[in-house]
Amino acid sequence: MDRAPTPSLLPIFRSQQQAELLALILGDPSIEHSLAELTERTGIPYASVHREVERAVAAGLVTSRLVGRTRLIRSDPASPYFSGLSDVLVKAFGVPWVLGQALAGVSGIDAAYVYGSWAARFSGEEGDRPVGDIDLLVLGGPDRDEVYAAVSSAERRLGRAVQVTIRATDWLIEGSGTFHDTVAGRPMVPVPLTTIRTDPEDRLSEVPRPPRRRSAPSTAPKRSPRG
Repeated sequence: MDRAPTPSLLPIFRSQQQAELLALILGDPSIEHSLAELTERTGIPYASVHREVERAVAAGLVTSRLVGRTRLIRSDPASPYFSGLSDVLVKAFGVPWVLGQALAGVSGIDAAYVYGSWAARFSGEEGDRPVGDIDLLVLGGPDRDEVYAAVSSAERRLGRAVQVTIRATDWLIEGSGTFHDTVAGRPMVPVPLTTIRTDPEDRLSEVPRPPRRRSAPSTAPKRSPRG
């Protein structure tokens, strides 16, 4: 059974699962994905991944080949639907993967998360207005200029602005203040910082998950939400 009947971000697809999966596959036609990798990366059950891939193959959106016993999937740029559909899906659902590709080469980043209205809508929360800018939280000690330059390339691909907040690695656990509580108290979507490997023998690196928050309420003074 699908996690949601229709995705809140762009309610024209049959399910959130379908949209997320197609966004990942169509987002980069140079990368092949195994079914196991797609399952691990999206968190979608294997059976659902297999079903959606079969539909995409039948529609001519993706190609499939066997390497040993591993089935590899790649988007097909020759499809007349590829360009327009890929653009729509990546802008609506491919935000974590686009940002992950952009930030993968920046050293000093321990984790990154999309938060705010996009993350809330991606997680299934309804909203009265379309999602505008993307809010990105970067944890660690990276060079700020490198982060901003990387994000700038992602903005061009996503077609929307990305608002970056950089904090210390333990900020989600040890931080305090109104901004901290607002970010930590709402949905956050992990940004995968490692590139998908095309070798079927390689294992996909684990995607970071938001750390558990402290149970005690914060009494510290308010902080500025940026900087």
